[in-house]
Amino acid sequence: MKKLTGGLALMMALMVPTAEAINQEIRALFTPDPSQPQRNVFINKTPDSGYCATYPDECKQNNMFSIRIPVRFGPSSAIAPGTGVSVKAPANWRQLTVINRETGESETVEVRITGIGSNYILSDTAANLTGVTDSREGHVKLWGGQTWVYAAPPCVYSGVGAYTGATYRFFWKTPVEAPCTKVAAYRIPYMSWETLDFAYELRTPNPLGMSSGLYTGSMNYFLGPGGDFDIGGLNADDGNLTLDFVLDVQHTLKVTLPPGGNKVELVPEGGWQSWINEGRKPNRLFRDQIFHISASSRFKMMLNCPRYVMTDCVIDDSKSPRYGKVELSVTLPNGLTDTLGRPVKRRPLKRGTAGTLYFAPSFYVDRGNGILHFEILKDSTNSMLQPGVAGDYSGNLTVIWDSEV
Repeated sequence: MKKLTGGLALMMALMVPTAEAINQEIRALFTPDPSQPQRNVFINKTPDSGYCATYPDECKQNNMFSIRIPVRFGPSSAIAPGTGVSVKAPANWRQLTVINRETGESETVEVRITGIGSNYILSDTAANLTGVTDSREGHVKLWGGQTWVYAAPPCVYSGVGAYTGATYRFFWKTPVEAPCTKVAAYRIPYMSWETLDFAYELRTPNPLGMSSGLYTGSMNYFLGPGGDFDIGGLNADDGNLTLDFVLDVQHTLKVTLPPGGNKVELVPEGGWQSWINEGRKPNRLFRDQIFHISASSRFKMMLNCPRYVMTDCVIDDSKSPRYGKVELSVTLPNGLTDTLGRPVKRRPLKRGTAGTLYFAPSFYVDRGNGILHFEILKDSTNSMLQPGVAGDYSGNLTVIWDSEV
């Protein structure tokens, strides 16, 4: 009789969760506001969560924005009476670089954390830990006379707190970067903290000096003992927080001409009567053409034409080889300057790369009046106008306003 033997193989997979950094987007938008042309700032477009979502009036009064992160700190070991429990936030200004995704241009953004909050969870109710029956009284006695709605220096009171028997949600302003410490008056077997709320403030660059597009960059923070965010000196279940900043710049550059403004007739001062009736040649031919411009960004102006002499465009006589050189200059409304900040009045505009003009707004200009000055000077006027010889001069000049600087 044969003995049958068998084997059983067991395969076991050990799975260890890995912590991944928490990412939070902070988005701000600039778009010019015709009703407030002098207000050239970014508007925070990040939805509030946490403290400011729960107490919007408190935050509105202080122009404050908050975010809640789903992170847990602790639990702690036993906390003896007289032991301090601290919280600290990165309240100092820190710089990061944001880069335009299309142009590669870079700008500097500054950020600081102006408030910090969480929700502590006790091992038992505060009333049981302190030997009283009222929940609020328990939280008061547990910390030597004040609940966590009242900030420990150098943190500052923010206005509102919320509690249950064993929990207390608080939020403090952080004017300086230093630990803010509460001292326990009774023994706490252990405690933990769920969620991290923080308020932030941004310093953004002047959007009028930025190109349109999305500027992105990131700031990294460490959570835990000795880290950027430190609550109770406890480890966080996720020790990394990354704030991803997106600055959305949406500029306006719009130019319009009055009806018929695309056809420009050059005439002498006072009209043609002196030449027609008396044969007196005018010293020049000219016309000023108004245009309306709305601009919130840097831009350049260029001149193109099919017929030219050096850097000047010309108009031709349809019946002879004669021509006239057209001098073109531009005047821009108040608020638009050259790159040195000087007003723009009769600035010559020439064809070719060397003749390109560059301008920038000192504030948002909405439908300001600009002028294109067309002029044929005396030498060209003399050659164009011959006694007893008819002439019909015409030509095309293309003026380009371009925000791609």
